[in-house]
Amino acid sequence: MTRIGLLSDTHSYLDPQVFDYFKDCDEIWHAGDIGAPQVLEQLKAFKPVRAVSGNIDAKNEWDWPENLRFTLEGFAIWITHIGGSPPNYNPVTRPLLRANPPDIFVCGHSHILKVARDAKMNNLLYINPGAAGKTGFHQMRTCIRFNLDAGRITGMEVIELGKK
Repeated sequence: MTRIGLLSDTHSYLDPQVFDYFKDCDEIWHAGDIGAPQVLEQLKAFKPVRAVSGNIDAKNEWDWPENLRFTLEGFAIWITHIGGSPPNYNPVTRPLLRANPPDIFVCGHSHILKVARDAKMNNLLYINPGAAGKTGFHQMRTCIRFNLDAGRITGMEVIELGKK
């Protein structure tokens, strides 16, 4: 079993509560718009991190990819920052999803918390953790915690970090 802490859109602000909420996690995933290298440095010093860069992250300053595909606990996973959401994936993402749909598709960018199955896309699980930072139109800062266990997803929890 692998316990995941998922956040996105920190926009240079890392809430100290994240360290308490993610203390039992095995990995932290960040779905882009990190904002400042210090955010990832703090997370990497705490737990292993998988991250993608977002549209506010200067491409020449980051060694994080725009897309990250990997397999974990029997799941094909794709993390990207701008992917749209079911059924309205963005024009770049849509044909890639159709050609090779992952089991779990993680996006950020919208600042809108959403977890949904997409029956038209091989029943993939779409996860957007909302925004954990203070910049943007969202009212509540959020992140997600869940378990991957040999082809099963359990313990999905939305964590409210407070108003921005």
